[in-house]
Amino acid sequence: MNQLSEEVSQKLELIRNALTEAEAQGLRLRGTDWFAWATAGGSNTVLLTAETGVAEVLVTAEDAWILTDEIEAQRLKDEEIPGNFQFYVNPWADAQKRESFVREATNGGEILSDRPSVSAPSPARSIPHVEKRLPASLQQHKRTLMSSELERYRQLGRQASEAMTEVLKAAKPDWTEYQLAGAGAEALWARGIHPALTLVAGERRLPLYRHATATGEEIGRQAMLVFCARRHGLYANLTRFVSFGASDEHAKLHGDVRQIEAEVLNFLKPGIALNAVYDTLANTYQKHGYHNAMREHHQGGTTGYLAREVVANPKTNDTLEENMAVAWNPSLPGAKIEDTFVILDNGLENLTFDPNFPSVEVAGRLRPVPLEIG
Repeated sequence: MNQLSEEVSQKLELIRNALTEAEAQGLRLRGTDWFAWATAGGSNTVLLTAETGVAEVLVTAEDAWILTDEIEAQRLKDEEIPGNFQFYVNPWADAQKRESFVREATNGGEILSDRPSVSAPSPARSIPHVEKRLPASLQQHKRTLMSSELERYRQLGRQASEAMTEVLKAAKPDWTEYQLAGAGAEALWARGIHPALTLVAGERRLPLYRHATATGEEIGRQAMLVFCARRHGLYANLTRFVSFGASDEHAKLHGDVRQIEAEVLNFLKPGIALNAVYDTLANTYQKHGYHNAMREHHQGGTTGYLAREVVANPKTNDTLEENMAVAWNPSLPGAKIEDTFVILDNGLENLTFDPNFPSVEVAGRLRPVPLEIG
């Protein structure tokens, strides 16, 4: 059995344990995140912006299927799906056949789903079948990486950060924000990575907007580029800056945001709750004199098969675990810092570190600084 098939076998066991605990007859996964998790990095994505894709996973106590239509089935068999699954293929114009198959495969019983829906009543029953949400225990398994997942993540993080470095070294002050975002997307696609997000802010817009989608405006003396880079369902999240002669004021902001991040990274360890991390960040902003920064942008949280699995806030009591990925993004007007880390037994590993991008040591870690050009 190859590594992917072994990973899928372990995940099918986790799914069947969840079925037993919930006394359910089947589990159905529609989202691009859960599909990738269950298939060891397979993709059901065609439309990049969609949360669901062109295929689903259905698991019962005895069997595991990929549910898809006749347009997609052969490509998925050839290119995406390990051999642990059977296929049920419905005509693309008759989606109801899939629903009939699901009812038959689960004996009309209770179904758990990442995206529960109410199906139409079957001929044999007068009420629709209602699906129920996945248990928290299975959601926690999704957020805790197996060794094979972590290896895929390392490769993704390295290549996404290399793409970032390549693009910012080529950037020019007369590029538009569209051009910088497009160059970022091109560099990711060239490495087989989905550019799920490429935010850009140039000199004028950088202090104004934290989520700066690109415009046709020239970037000027400095710019921020943000990636949410997806491959095998996993997200590498990182932010970098390029400068063509920024002021000392900007240097101070970047220095402060690095110090703020350092206190948060030092706090992270298994067993810590996300709301405790949020409180640490809030207190650190206050200590550095930035009293409104916590309200001006979310600060990140856990990551993995979503750009953020859980965004930390005062009420998120989800706990961090070993082999869980995190991406924090402390920010100030005109400055931000972000990388994707995994929590290991001996500390944090930066999955998106590129030694070819300029950095300084902060609290024992190499952290990025703006790339100075000219």
